[in-house]
Amino acid sequence: MTDQNIHAAEEHAHEEHEGMTRRKIWQVFGILLAITIVEFIIALWVLPGKHLSHGVGNCIYIVLTLLKAFYIVAYFMHLKFERVAFKTTIVAVLVLVIYFIILLLTEGTYLHVHMN
Repeated sequence: MTDQNIHAAEEHAHEEHEGMTRRKIWQVFGILLAITIVEFIIALWVLPGKHLSHGVGNCIYIVLTLLKAFYIVAYFMHLKFERVAFKTTIVAVLVLVIYFIILLLTEGTYLHVHMN
């Protein structure tokens, strides 16, 4: 590699990690901890007490889990600091995976209902 390529690679690596300070890491940790505590409260006190239906509880868990996944991917896997094209590619694939999961669940119940 030439000196120019090495310098460009080092500059990109520096820019990539520039936004992650100790304070930001602890802040993201606190957010993840808070989300986990909310999940535990729902699991241990709200659902057994029949304050929420299991369908609503499952929807809340899915949303909270996706939120936690966003924070982990964005900050600890450094996706937040990547270029827009790469982010768009990742989001498009994620949307397609979610769409295929919904299709599989829908078709799975279709086959079960019509076979009986």
